[in-house]
Parts: sequence; structure tokens; C-alpha cells
Amino acid sequence: MSGEIYMAAAGALAYEKRLQIISNNLANSNTVGYKQDHGQFRILNLSELPDESTQNSADVSTSQADLFWNQFNVYTDHTSGSLKNTGNDLDLALVGKGFFCVQTPDGIHYTRKGDFTLNENGVLVTRNGWPVMGESGEISVDSEENPNQYKKFSVDEQGNVTVDGDEVDSLRLVDFPQPYKLTKVGEALFKATDSGTSEIQTEDVRVSQGFIELSNVDAVKMMTEMIEVLRGYESYQKIIRSVDEVNSRAINEIGKMT
Repeated sequence: MSGEIYMAAAGALAYEKRLQIISNNLANSNTVGYKQDHGQFRILNLSELPDESTQNSADVSTSQADLFWNQFNVYTDHTSGSLKNTGNDLDLALVGKGFFCVQTPDGIHYTRKGDFTLNENGVLVTRNGWPVMGESGEISVDSEENPNQYKKFSVDEQGNVTVDGDEVDSLRLVDFPQPYKLTKVGEALFKATDSGTSEIQTEDVRVSQGFIELSNVDAVKMMTEMIEVLRGYESYQKIIRSVDEVNSRAINEIGKMT
């Protein structure tokens, strides 16, 4: 395969990955607390490209092939989404940097998805049934004898949880050094990329009760990007076809001459 086709194929593959990212963002545009992803290319330096002595070599398709492929990375945009007033006391949103802590079967995970509820034991949980962690562990809203029997559940801006006027716990709110070394695990949850990623104390973060943080996806912008990506992908396809046709004609002409 010629170097031109390698380069065009690398571009087409990168655009295909961008399309997958955009499609996933659009699919989660209405997911509470979702953070959109972006694709990032690594631009090759001229010094990394084959020199003139090897550009026309027959070995370029094997020994130099890796130099024609772009390095493509995906990163998450952690900017805050807009807040929506729901009027539900169990809905909580964070204003500022930070995450709620959630106890999952795989350990502590982190989220901005604050559409919480109570399980049958009166424990504050996510929609998947995983406990939301407080400074003292799971947050139990009421007694085991009378689960879900309370008159007033409130959370102040500092995350202190009170039930019928009695403080029961404080939300465990954490942050991480920038840039975030967090990995998505689905359901708007994140986990630390490695054991060296340590939690730090949140600063200037407030809890808004009765609100949820919406996705930070701009659906209109995503649709525009999708159209751009589709056109770019088609352009690379045309380049591949054109180069292939030129190569085919060249082979045929050489065959006629011999």
C-alpha cells in the first residue's frame, strides 16, 4: 500500500473515531450529570516523517508505515452543565468543582449526577441503588423501623444533611488535581485512573438542593460537528479511491509496455 493511501486511511480512521464520540455525546445529551468527550489528534513533526531517501522506497509500506498513523486520544470535558430546578428534595447539584462519592461493587466512584432517591431501608442512593457516601458512611435518612417516614429532608450549601431538624451526616464531597485523571465507567460515574490519583478537599463548592446538573453537551454544536466529520470522512474516501485508480492505471500502462 502506498504512503498516500496510508495517510488518507489514517485521517479517515481518526474521523471515524470522532464520529463515534459525537454520536455518544448526542445519545447522552439528556443524561443528568453527563460530561462530553472530545477527540484529540497528535500532530506529527516533520522530523518524524520518512526522509527523502525512504519516501519512494519499496520498504515504506512496512518499515515506515507507523509514521503515517495519527495518534488519537480522547479526553473528557468536565465543565459544568446548566442547573434545572426540579423541586425534588432528593435532587442535588454541585456548584463549583467537585464530585459526590458513591459506593459501588467496584469501590468508590465519583459523579456529578445528583438525581438521588431512597431505597427500601431509607438510605440515600443513586438510581442504580448504590449508596451515596457521607463523611460517616452511608447516609440513612430515617430509622430502620420506619423507613422513608420523615417530614423534612434538607441539605444546606455545605452538604450537611438534616432530617426533621436533626443533622444526620454531611455529604462526602471530593475533588482531584487538574487535569483530572479519571476514567468513565458508565452511568455518569468516574473512577480514579490509577492508585496514585488521590482525593483532595473541595474548595468553593456549594450544594443546591432541588436542582440537578444537566449534561454539558450542546446538541446543536454536536450536530454541526457531525456534519463536518461526515464530509471530512467522505473526502478521505475520495482520496483513497483516486490514489487507487492512479495506481491501477500505472500498473496497466507498465504491463502494456513490457
